[in-house]
Amino acid sequence: MGIVNYTDDSFYDGGLLKNIKHAVKHTEKLINEGADIIDLGAMSTRPGATEIDLTTEKTKIKNLLIILKKEFPKTLISIDTYRAEVADIALSEGADIINDISGSQFDERLIDIITKHNAPYILMHTQGKPKTMQTNPKYNNIVNDVIYFLSEKINKLHLKGVNDIIIDPGFGFGKTLEHNYQLIKNLEYFKVLNKPILVAISRKSMIYKLFNQSPSESLNGTTILNTISLLKSAKIIRVHDVKEAKQIISILNMIQ
Repeated sequence: MGIVNYTDDSFYDGGLLKNIKHAVKHTEKLINEGADIIDLGAMSTRPGATEIDLTTEKTKIKNLLIILKKEFPKTLISIDTYRAEVADIALSEGADIINDISGSQFDERLIDIITKHNAPYILMHTQGKPKTMQTNPKYNNIVNDVIYFLSEKINKLHLKGVNDIIIDPGFGFGKTLEHNYQLIKNLEYFKVLNKPILVAISRKSMIYKLFNQSPSESLNGTTILNTISLLKSAKIIRVHDVKEAKQIISILNMIQ
C-alpha cells in the first residue's frame, strides 16, 4: 500500500504534493514501483495535527480521486478518512476501501456509509484524537487491550453487516515507544481475530526517535520493521517507499 498524502502538514511528506498534478505524478511513481493499493489522504492525522474543515477535505479527495480512477483504473484506491461524508463521496466516485484511523470512534455515521456501499473497511486502534493522543497514553496490557478493542469493534461491525475488515494495531496512535515495540513483538497474536493484518510504521517516530534522527533518515529502520511484520503474519504494509517494500517481499518469497 503506497501512501499519497495530499496534505500540507503530514509528518514526513506534508506539503510535497502541492497540487493535483504533483499528486498524480507521485501516484504514478508508486504504482510503477509496485503498489497494489494507493492510500489517499487529504488531512494529516500525525500526533498534534489539527483537523481541516470538512468541505476542504471532501473537495480535495473528490477532485484527485476522479483523476486517479481515470488514469489508473486497475489500481485499488483506499481513502484515509474518519468522516462519513468524505467516505460517502469517495465511495460514490469509485474508491475501493475506507481506511479509518479512528476505529469508528470519531464519526458514528461512518459505519452506516460502509454498509451502504458494501465497502472493505480498515479498522485501526487509536487512543484519543490526533491533537492529544500522545499525551501520556496508558494501558493495562498494550497487546491485550488493543486486541480486545479490535475484537469488540469487529463484533459490532458484523452486526451491521460489515464483514470485509482489515485490522491495524495503530502504531503511533496513542502509544509510547515501548507500546509500539510490544505490538510489533507480539504481532502474530492478532491472528486470533481472523482478519488480515495491516502494519503502518513507515518512517514513524517509533523509528527515528530511537536513533535521534529525522523521518528522512528512517528508511533502514522502516525496512527492518516491515520485514519483521511480514514474518509475523502482516498481509499489507503501508509505506512511503514502495520500491524498497517490494524488495522485502521478493526476498521473503525466495526463502519461504
